[in-house]
Amino acid sequence: MNMLSPIRAEETANAALAPTQPPRRWRRSLQIGLPLALVVGAGWGLTHREAPANAAPPIPVVTVAAPLVRDINEWDDYVGRFEAVNSVEVRPRVSGQLVGVHFTDGQIVRKGQLLFTIDQRPFAAALAEARADAASARSDLALAQTNLARANRLVADDAVSQSDLDQLNAKLRAASAALAAADARVRSRALDMEFTQVRAPISGRISDRRVDAGNLVAAGEGSAGSLLTTINALDPIYFSFNGSEGLFLKAKRAQEEGAKGSDVQVKLQDEASYSRTGKLDFTDNGIDPRSGTIRGRAVIANPDLFLSPGMFGNMRLSSGAKERALLVPDSAVQTDQARKTLLVVGKDGQVAVREVQLGPVVDGLRVVRGGVAPTDRIVITGTQLAQPGSKVQTRAGKITPVVEAATPPSTALVGEATFAR
Repeated sequence: MNMLSPIRAEETANAALAPTQPPRRWRRSLQIGLPLALVVGAGWGLTHREAPANAAPPIPVVTVAAPLVRDINEWDDYVGRFEAVNSVEVRPRVSGQLVGVHFTDGQIVRKGQLLFTIDQRPFAAALAEARADAASARSDLALAQTNLARANRLVADDAVSQSDLDQLNAKLRAASAALAAADARVRSRALDMEFTQVRAPISGRISDRRVDAGNLVAAGEGSAGSLLTTINALDPIYFSFNGSEGLFLKAKRAQEEGAKGSDVQVKLQDEASYSRTGKLDFTDNGIDPRSGTIRGRAVIANPDLFLSPGMFGNMRLSSGAKERALLVPDSAVQTDQARKTLLVVGKDGQVAVREVQLGPVVDGLRVVRGGVAPTDRIVITGTQLAQPGSKVQTRAGKITPVVEAATPPSTALVGEATFAR
């Protein structure tokens, strides 16, 4: 067979009409590559499309108000003790046996009230003896006067010498002196009789009896005498405290201006309000160099005798006359390290920071001593939304006192204030 056989025309035509079959590896590549290309194209489209513009945040809304302008009275706070205006130790003025006690321990006594009785019999006998001596002296005086008168009648007749007349005059003077001494002894024995009745020297609350009836008591001063009881005067009552040098200067300035005394208000440890009033009446004559304080004293009315010596109390002392002050909510005050600041909104709506000087709290409102004006618009609500230098929208608010609001503790501020009346 010849290797170079001619190709038949019929076979050529059939080959042209038969469909072309791709290889198996190309079919597999198309199945994997086409989905991958779609994924890559979609990712490229997502990453290269234009991002929409960011929407502007809304302008924050804050509440603003002008500072509250009110008259206030400022006070300085102190702690002290109550003391009796008068305190007396009752001791006997004569010695003897105690035979009667005429009071109940702890009761209120009045000046001159009978408290104790000492046996009077020895003193009554001494008084009777003194009166007898006085009667004898009075008789001697009468005799001396009679003898002198008789001698004076005989002088004209030269029946009495001048020496006898001088002796009679001397006897008259001696009798007069003896009578005066006898009368003095009578008064002394009468006083001893009076002292056997021990009476209250002042009005006040009496302590318990220290000696019972039947015991002997001794007269004397201090520890030499028997202590029977003590009495404290309670109305009015003193309130003693220690104040700073500023208190001393303040009292001196007030005295120079003719002030009678600064007003004080006192409350007890279990009281919420200052219900008792008085006057500062005394400051000591020197400052303690060890503590830098000076002792002061106020007089408090105590008509119900409820206050007792030794009790603790809180006192506030008026710093002066009433003054006009600006007040803002204490919550509006911010702290920037060592500074105290307020946020103020201008007419253009821009927030600014003002450094302020603060005072005490009055019914939940903080006194502002400086840094803002009465016409400034203070941010009172929404301070966390207002940033210095940013724009804000404002709505009008009103600053009102919070009645009986608790004063927040503060180490930087001392004292307190109340609204003037």
